[in-house]
Amino acid sequence: MNHTRQSAHRTPPDEATARAVQDALRTRVVLDEAGPRPGTGHVTGVDVAYDDDRDVVVAAAVVLDAATLAVVEEVTAVGRVEFPYVPGLLAFREIPTVLAALDRLTVAPGLVVCDGYGQAHPRRFGLASHLGVLTGLPTLGVAKNPFTFTYEQPGPARGDFSPLVDVGDGDVRDGNVRDGAEVGRALRTQPGVKPVFVSVGHRISLDNACAHTLHLAASYRQPETTRHADSLCRRALSEATDPRQQARN
Repeated sequence: MNHTRQSAHRTPPDEATARAVQDALRTRVVLDEAGPRPGTGHVTGVDVAYDDDRDVVVAAAVVLDAATLAVVEEVTAVGRVEFPYVPGLLAFREIPTVLAALDRLTVAPGLVVCDGYGQAHPRRFGLASHLGVLTGLPTLGVAKNPFTFTYEQPGPARGDFSPLVDVGDGDVRDGNVRDGAEVGRALRTQPGVKPVFVSVGHRISLDNACAHTLHLAASYRQPETTRHADSLCRRALSEATDPRQQARN
């Protein structure tokens, strides 16, 4: 099912072009939709793993039944790293292979959960927002750290949260990007465990993004979508870079 074929992605030739692409696509982010209700339909986790020595990147997409959190389908795609590592432009290293993985799904992905950022990005256009605009799918980001943003520790109970705030770091901003803005939330998914950092990607509200994250993180700090996708892409990368596997192919 080619969910993303209409949104073919070309790797920019340089940083300046990549930033111009971000600026153009950012205007298409939808921030006034609530998004699907937690526990309904499908929810898909996407994640990537790299072998920098071989310039190989593997993307995984794992579709879960949102009600039961059972795996419905899982796919991977292998690609080449075609863009250098530049803070704030990480999506350009990952997007082509993530799109290829999503295109291999035979079921509708529903809501997509990225291991990364959406609006919690210096230019308000992290991987979750980028992927949402290119595919038209509702997306959110759940990250392990707060990137360049500040927050107060949320309360100790599951569901406690505090704003993730942009206090200004000198990065490029336009008139729609304000210092002091809430760009996401530090969300406690398990009692006494470090928070995760939730941000809107595309076509979902921040309240709903946090509700989905809590639903998906019923037993662990990270949502089940991320746990499944992380495990799958690591296994797939190991297979893709195993000389014995390559010899058999």
